[in-house]
Amino acid sequence: MAKRLDPATLDLREDMVALNRVSKTVKGGRIARFAAIMVVGDENGHIGVGLGKAAEVPEAIRKGIEDAKKNMITVSLKGTTIPHEVIGVYGAGKVMLKPAAPGTGIIAGDKVRKILQLAGIKNIRAKCLRTNNPTNVVKATIEGLKQLRTAEEVAAAREISVDQVKG
Repeated sequence: MAKRLDPATLDLREDMVALNRVSKTVKGGRIARFAAIMVVGDENGHIGVGLGKAAEVPEAIRKGIEDAKKNMITVSLKGTTIPHEVIGVYGAGKVMLKPAAPGTGIIAGDKVRKILQLAGIKNIRAKCLRTNNPTNVVKATIEGLKQLRTAEEVAAAREISVDQVKG
């Protein structure tokens, strides 16, 4: 699954998950900076998340998009949902992702929802279990999506048939 994707070949959409204003006090006063968490995806199983920091908001957004394109992953999908339940953990962030029946929609918080929409997942239930810090929630969601495997991928890795995996 660690295969690198070429973002130039994909039709990517981008969305801002969070924008944070930070300031540093120095001898001459305060210095304000901005940090933007950006997510890019093609709504077809490819997703990337990046963090951009700069003195101005548009520059932070641009840097976040560049970083997200460098960190693209492929998500294993089963139709319009995910193949199995998974819990993603990053730092204090813990996100539970559960497959859902067609017509359920995306039941998730706003930060997780943006990632799942751009990944192309239409039916899923998600819950943030520990922190609501945007950085940790976003990275925990990505860690959960990285863990997903279809029955065909598991069967190929174990060199057995798909029926033996499901049975």
